[in-house]
Amino acid sequence: MEQHKTAPKDIVPFGQKFAFGAGNLTNQLLPAALGVFMFFLVVGFGMSPYKAGILSAIPRFMDAILDPIMGYISDNTRSRWGRRKPYIFGGAIVVGIAFILMWQLKVPEAGNNHETYNFIYFLLMSIVFYLGYTVFAAPLIGLGYEMTPDYNERTRLMAISQFMGQIAWMIAPWFWYLISRPELFPNAPTGVRSLSVYVGLICLVMGILPAFFCKEIDQAHLTGQSKLSFSGIVSNVKDFFRDVKQTVTNKPFLRLCGATFLVFNGYQIVASFAFYIVIFYLFNGNQAAAGQWPAWFGTVSALLTAFLVIPVITYMSTKIGKKNAFIVSTLISIVGYALKWWGFSPGNPWLMFLPLPLMSFGIGGLFTLMMSMTADVCDYDELKNGMPRKEALFGAVYWWMVKLGMSIALFLSGVILSAVGFDQNVEAQAMTTITWLRIADITVPSLAGILAIWIIWNYDITEKKAREIRNTLVERRGEL
Repeated sequence: MEQHKTAPKDIVPFGQKFAFGAGNLTNQLLPAALGVFMFFLVVGFGMSPYKAGILSAIPRFMDAILDPIMGYISDNTRSRWGRRKPYIFGGAIVVGIAFILMWQLKVPEAGNNHETYNFIYFLLMSIVFYLGYTVFAAPLIGLGYEMTPDYNERTRLMAISQFMGQIAWMIAPWFWYLISRPELFPNAPTGVRSLSVYVGLICLVMGILPAFFCKEIDQAHLTGQSKLSFSGIVSNVKDFFRDVKQTVTNKPFLRLCGATFLVFNGYQIVASFAFYIVIFYLFNGNQAAAGQWPAWFGTVSALLTAFLVIPVITYMSTKIGKKNAFIVSTLISIVGYALKWWGFSPGNPWLMFLPLPLMSFGIGGLFTLMMSMTADVCDYDELKNGMPRKEALFGAVYWWMVKLGMSIALFLSGVILSAVGFDQNVEAQAMTTITWLRIADITVPSLAGILAIWIIWNYDITEKKAREIRNTLVERRGEL
């Protein structure tokens, strides 16, 4: 395919790429840490599973509703500091502090586990947390889409961002191990309360860096923005639904959403199965013998994604295009999933790492390419619908779809565990249960990947078309 050299003015300096990646590290570390900490809400602080489910569902439901609204607000903001930076700065501070406060729960004591108090306190603080998270994340994603107009530089920017985001998944599997170590903390609740301080402060510091060091799009050429005000709220609501309609009817964008939904949630459905297979197949239900193997499985996967997959995908996309790079990376991951049948061997646990280099191409390639391709779609939307540009709204709708899919995936994961006959009350599972669990572990993400390739096959924003769209927009805006 024809190669174009990125113009110097379109290259994002490494310092800005690092700052944006730091924001993505916060964006990834928060859900990664929550996944571990929520386990201790039940087994450490004594919250009933039913109430813990409510505490997970209510704030996430609110978060899903607010995401598109926050994207619309950010896209239509005009200020001396830009459309994104004020929200990123304020949101990072709120979300970092709220994460710390959210986990300062009362420790259960003899005769009183403080469940009612902890339930109300956690619910209120988690609402503040998710509000701050929405204010931070939606503008951050929109910022990434607008930092460069160049087709290939967008992929390089997202590659650095995803590389830094993988750091969260390298360290998060070890939170469970640290919290459970008696030589570090006298009990799990103390460990959670203490570790939350470090996680919250890291997220706060890393989260504000994009607000200081990243460059937004030139607002001088932006037109068509709604005037945000309480007096004009009726007009704002109409404009919001107009913009949402234009976003969700954008055909190239729908293909990206569909492919992401399938690949990501095919992975999410079986993500926990490796933990079960390691413990109940490799070590016959002996959790002590399994030791650190499950944690190392997650960490090595993140390391391979960061240091192998993302660089290869970035190079591949500049040579064969983003769509083709996605198709190739998804096919490679399917081969990796198939190898899990031989990789999980009771006689040699080390073989579990055999499929990881290939499997990692699935998720590693997915978000590096899809984030870059969504930036191209934002240009296509401006060409088709005119101003205002809707980077944050596209990002919010995209991640709303991811969050919705994750909820469905978690539900289906439990359905499959139940269907194969998994019994949580026994240490050694039936061999037929393990066999069907292993089959599901391979076939679910593989079939999802094949369907994703079918959906993305007719995606038509190539590098040539993206450059033609950009040239038309530059001429239309009157830019030099």
